[in-house]
Amino acid sequence: MPDHQDPADQQRRRFLRDSARLGAGAVLGTAAMPARAQGPAIVTAERLRPQMPGGVMSGDVTRDSAIVWSRTDRPARMLVEYSANADFTGATRIAGPLATVHNDYTARLDLRGLPAGQRLHYRVRFQDLAHESALSEPVTGSLMVPGGVHGGRADDITFAFSGDEAGQGWGINEAWGGYRVYESMRRFRPDFFIHSGDQIYADGPIQAEVKLDDGSLWRNVVTEAKSKVAQTLDDYRGNFAYNMLDASKRRFCAEVPFLVQWDDHEVRNNWYPGQVMGEAEKRYSERNLDVLAARARQAMFEHNPFRIDAADPFRIYRSFHYGPLLEVFMLDERSYRGVNSPNRQKGGRDADFLGPQQMRWIKQALLRSRSTWKVIASDMPLSIVVPDLNPDVPQGTYEAWANADNGKPSGRELEVAELLRFIKRHDIKNVVWVTADVHYASATYYSPERAQFTEFKPFWEFVGGPINAGTFGPGEIDRTFGPDVRYVSIPADMKQNRSPAELLQFFGIGKIDAKTKAMTVSLHNADGNELYKVELPPEA
Repeated sequence: MPDHQDPADQQRRRFLRDSARLGAGAVLGTAAMPARAQGPAIVTAERLRPQMPGGVMSGDVTRDSAIVWSRTDRPARMLVEYSANADFTGATRIAGPLATVHNDYTARLDLRGLPAGQRLHYRVRFQDLAHESALSEPVTGSLMVPGGVHGGRADDITFAFSGDEAGQGWGINEAWGGYRVYESMRRFRPDFFIHSGDQIYADGPIQAEVKLDDGSLWRNVVTEAKSKVAQTLDDYRGNFAYNMLDASKRRFCAEVPFLVQWDDHEVRNNWYPGQVMGEAEKRYSERNLDVLAARARQAMFEHNPFRIDAADPFRIYRSFHYGPLLEVFMLDERSYRGVNSPNRQKGGRDADFLGPQQMRWIKQALLRSRSTWKVIASDMPLSIVVPDLNPDVPQGTYEAWANADNGKPSGRELEVAELLRFIKRHDIKNVVWVTADVHYASATYYSPERAQFTEFKPFWEFVGGPINAGTFGPGEIDRTFGPDVRYVSIPADMKQNRSPAELLQFFGIGKIDAKTKAMTVSLHNADGNELYKVELPPEA
């Protein structure tokens, strides 16, 4: 071999060569290993095999592509095979990227040219870079490729949505069933899952035990990374890795593709760009939120099946077309917002929430969409008032869209008004909002006859969450856009920060009937029991 040849490239070529020799139908396992690694003369010690502590995960699925993700425990190459058949006959094999210390031993592969409307089965292994015969045990997963048409019409679509995971000190309690919401959502067999943010609580340490009101103990799985607030890149990585220790989440991830956005707790409670923590916040030595956010974003990209935009590698807002019935628009309400404030501005940079560039994008994306339903995934609700109660900010500061004045739009509400006006003027039909953040579930119908601002088409907003965190609320409602709260999942006088043991953890399910094109949205508790349901007929 030439001296300059990369050993990793040699391994890639050997893998592809040996796979081709064995034929497309061979399973990537002992039979697919290089011939010299087979036979009784060579036995791979178990300690040499890469491990896969986080299982497998898929996401950012389109009508012909999907990201497959996994993580190993040492320098290794990701090896993927996929097939429309559960037994992997006719499988396609790809030698994927390297997992190294520089990406926290994570790897993701963008599968292209996938068959629309089929369940795709995939299997992931890692090949040790130092011992090429050492392969991890395979971990399998599956995903639904959207856009299928059978019998002359599109397939039905089912999706789940929720957020808020491992917050307020409520971590993985294996005796309770871990993150039970994931298992409850899995039973609905959704085609995909919208994670509406607060995927981690980087600012929320987890202790081994928490005493409950009845005197019993909630026992958490604990790790070093979750024992303190996250500040270093490895701290943030450890927060994401912690959640993948839960068996229910790993099982769900192996079967349901993710669409992920972020909110505040991926970095620090209620953060905004340019913020420097005040002296009242004693837990941090790194006080520059831009520094912390850069580390958090890198960890989030590493530990999720994100499809990175080469033209804008920091971009989180994006859309996903699921065929004639549905398109999903994922917003980013963190990266471009102005300073948290009383939120009463008449305009200007400090009133930004999406920012000008993202606002142009969502307008044009909605305008181009030809799908019956347009689901906007917002990481914060529109009319629930969320005060910023951090110890280092002034009183009367607000964190979300709403500013509690119940009057004409001001502050960040100006962007809501601008987008709603655009939707009405261009007669964009069947827009539904889904969100999380506030740690309870609700269903709200917005209508102009009830509103201070009236230039919009009526629409629904549904709130899910938490997945596994303290239950709070219900929040104060700002009346600017005419909200009619049809359902709230908790009593008005509830004690705050209720533990997951009380089953006050929530998620939503959306189902689109391909025949009638109606969308039915239901809200559920931790065990999957239905709490509220409404059928939304499509506007013609």
